[in-house]
Amino acid sequence: MIDPHCHSSSILVERPAEVAFTLMADGLKQGEWAWGSADRVEVEPGLFRGTSVFTGKHTFVRLNVDRPRFQVDYEVGATPDAMQLRNMSRVIPGALLRMPPDTCVVTLITWRLATQTDAEWVQFGTIHEAEMFLIKGLVERI
Repeated sequence: MIDPHCHSSSILVERPAEVAFTLMADGLKQGEWAWGSADRVEVEPGLFRGTSVFTGKHTFVRLNVDRPRFQVDYEVGATPDAMQLRNMSRVIPGALLRMPPDTCVVTLITWRLATQTDAEWVQFGTIHEAEMFLIKGLVERI
């Protein structure tokens, strides 16, 4: 089934979950792999601004980090006042999936807004799938 409301992408990373989670929970480092909000700066504690490589427009992001669960909720918006939950990442330790303990699976999830066109929705999913390879490369070089 093609899910009309949610898109997820996952990738196996050859590093421990703690290492991958460190990247996923870092608002500045996220600017190295998040094409919708690249070249990040921290505009105030916990609030980041990046630039979309597609539109050139600014995007604001706030990370809500849940370290015990290796989960990050990302609030995103064109302005700080317009931010809302848009994406989530989760890192699953390899051992939980009966994989080697020094591996993990990184997953990105996004939910579709009712205002997104079909083309915009396809673009979001395609971007997230490509970003998985950037995440893998960045984590495995750490």
